[in-house]
Amino acid sequence: MYNFTLIMGSQEKVSKTEFSLEDEYPYNRTGPVRWIISHALRYPILPLGLVLAAAGNNLAFGYVQIFIGRTFDLITSVGWTRADLKVAALAILAAALSQGFTGLIRNYAAEFMAQAIERDTRHELYVSLLGKSQTFHGRQRVGDIMSRATNDVRSLNLMFSPGMMLITDSIMNLVIPIVLIGLIRVELLIVPLMFTVALVLTLLDYNRRLSPVSRDIRDQFGTMNAGLAEAIAGIEVVKANVQEHYEWDKFTHNARRFRDLFVQRGEIQARYWPMLAFAVFWSLGFFHALTIWHAGRISLGEVVAFVGLMGGLRFPTFISLFSFDLVQLGIAGARRILKLINTETELDENVGGVAQPIRGEVSFDKVSFGYNGKLVLKDISFTAKPGETIAIVGQTGSGKTTLTHLINRIYDVNEGTVLVDGIDVRDWSMESLRSQISTIEQDVFLFSTKLSENISFGRDDATKEMIETAAREAQADEFIRSFTDGYDTEIGERGVTLSGGQRQRIAIARAFLTDPRILILDDSTSAIDSETEDQIQRAMRRISEKRTTFLITHRLSQIRWADRILVLRGGEIIDQGTHTELLARSADYQRIFARVRSSADDGSSTDSPTDTTPKAGE
Repeated sequence: MYNFTLIMGSQEKVSKTEFSLEDEYPYNRTGPVRWIISHALRYPILPLGLVLAAAGNNLAFGYVQIFIGRTFDLITSVGWTRADLKVAALAILAAALSQGFTGLIRNYAAEFMAQAIERDTRHELYVSLLGKSQTFHGRQRVGDIMSRATNDVRSLNLMFSPGMMLITDSIMNLVIPIVLIGLIRVELLIVPLMFTVALVLTLLDYNRRLSPVSRDIRDQFGTMNAGLAEAIAGIEVVKANVQEHYEWDKFTHNARRFRDLFVQRGEIQARYWPMLAFAVFWSLGFFHALTIWHAGRISLGEVVAFVGLMGGLRFPTFISLFSFDLVQLGIAGARRILKLINTETELDENVGGVAQPIRGEVSFDKVSFGYNGKLVLKDISFTAKPGETIAIVGQTGSGKTTLTHLINRIYDVNEGTVLVDGIDVRDWSMESLRSQISTIEQDVFLFSTKLSENISFGRDDATKEMIETAAREAQADEFIRSFTDGYDTEIGERGVTLSGGQRQRIAIARAFLTDPRILILDDSTSAIDSETEDQIQRAMRRISEKRTTFLITHRLSQIRWADRILVLRGGEIIDQGTHTELLARSADYQRIFARVRSSADDGSSTDSPTDTTPKAGE
């Protein structure tokens, strides 16, 4: 595992991260331009090759013009021969071939560098996102992150090829012809240098006006993409509440804003006047050269060469309108990507932390936790012995799920300590800690891949027999085999092709297979019928005998077999004990029990809650 390194002048700062790799290149993340340059310098031969090839390409172009001028002088002189003309033609051909060859090297270096930087940036961003805490991800919009990981990363590719390639070529196309003009005659430099100063000042003003618009375009695309992703992900809710028009209006508003920014950028580009200025300066240069020729200080061939070299300045003038736009979009994209990467995560992987088999003792010692300025858990203290089953009950928002998230360090405590086997969870290697804790929640997440791969997720060494055994214990084997492809069946994104009960059984099978030392069940059988649940519970009881289990549920059939029950109210433990003890002394527990029993008397399942019964995820 590695820690990302931020180079800040002569000082280095190591950011905390839950997940990292060992051999990360030390990118400079102190600013978007420095970060982009550090990516390019990872492959020093490529930018060097780009610059040298661009210089050679434009030098060859310049000598084509010079050789044409000399040929013009040759054929206007007395006594030239066909052999002299062949030599001149071969010189022009050699320069043109050199221009083509160096242009090929320039394009290859730029394209290879662009693809490498896009790949490295995507890798860097993805590893960074994997290392961020749950708190970080809870604040993000998935669509906006996807926009940064796709569109913004792609803009870096286009920034280098063709963007930086054209800018490098433009600089060489500006410098080398001017140098060659000076070699013809120094006084010919007056008009080209005047044009160069005017061009530089214009480009500075152009970039000043273009930069904020390019940044707004990138941001607005992320906003539009995030809204679209949310609408598609929640399409069932949208349709159920007949909110299609609302979502359409919201999307068209964002799309219209996106369009307006492009129009604004177009207006800036439309007021780009250097092309007109170039035509004026080119005419002035031609007139100046003819004046010097008329005075007898240069030949007519040198006038032709000067006009050809001066005409070469048209390329950087024209292409800067396009290339600088790509560079601005790339920098804007880099700024958005870097903002994600540089966001500090609250949790540290603790690479050198404790890494050993867990026995299963879990202790909370005066633990308090909150986020967004609100305290969710207050002064929580209890100890779960190895192999003990702890049920957690309470009203909506009492902090049941949050409490279990502190065990595997989805969040870190604000006060107090959470200990596993007597060791503060912050002193454990996060990889070792989490690999021995398994959580099954009501909202099961499945990947859009084979059922067998979903079950074996978290255990790379799982065999086919082990997968099938875990599925049978979770009562999933029968419905899996009913599919045409059985365990090789591909499921849709988030498992949408399966029912809620089927998804929960797959998640339970996954937990059985990983054989965790600590098992957290967060209303994990809420979508399963009573008969199937009874079979799963028997399997759970068998595996729970060997591990510590935390159970969040509203079903009495599960609460009753817990060794101890914690009763939460307003983020505090107000009582704990066995089912019998709490039923005798706890008014809060009695109310929970009475509501469930009342729903049973009304003809509902004895395990079905009323609307006021505690639910999962609280």
